[in-house]
Amino acid sequence: MSTTRPYPPGDRGPEPSGASGVSEGGVPADDGTSAGATAVPTAPSGGRQVRRLSFADESGVVPMARDFTRQALHAWGWLPAAGADQRAAAEDVLLVVSELVTNACLHAEGPEELELVCDNKVIRIEVADRGAGEPAPRTPHRAGRPGGHGMFIVQRLCLDWGVVRAPGIPGKKVWAELGAPA
Repeated sequence: MSTTRPYPPGDRGPEPSGASGVSEGGVPADDGTSAGATAVPTAPSGGRQVRRLSFADESGVVPMARDFTRQALHAWGWLPAAGADQRAAAEDVLLVVSELVTNACLHAEGPEELELVCDNKVIRIEVADRGAGEPAPRTPHRAGRPGGHGMFIVQRLCLDWGVVRAPGIPGKKVWAELGAPA
């Protein structure tokens, strides 16, 4: 079910003003992974880990987002997968990233940023865009017909998903959360 709560269950709410590019452990954001991409390492305690990818003036953003996510999954130990359940969890994350970024391309003037947040139990995917629309699964869902399945897929694969809007700022963040592999 789509939600439009400002923050999903377990989310800590907005970061304090002035917070940007620093993990909970106070580590600087840039690890030089690639142009436009910033990895935010976590404290050695194994808590929350964050990675961000900016899409400013980029083309081919869906494959770029998938590659960036695949690198993050490798860094976080989700890949290479030891078993079928772990492989399926990583493939679900890649599919949800593809669907959210594709929807931003098709319906919201393109994505601005992809943010991945991982803790020990959940991975959160956020795609920021400038669109005014509200994503929703197509109802009724019609299996076998092309197009219109993106948010239905997100709804089926994720623990929860929703939209966050900041008052007075154009656009939104579409977020989705998936469980970590067992």
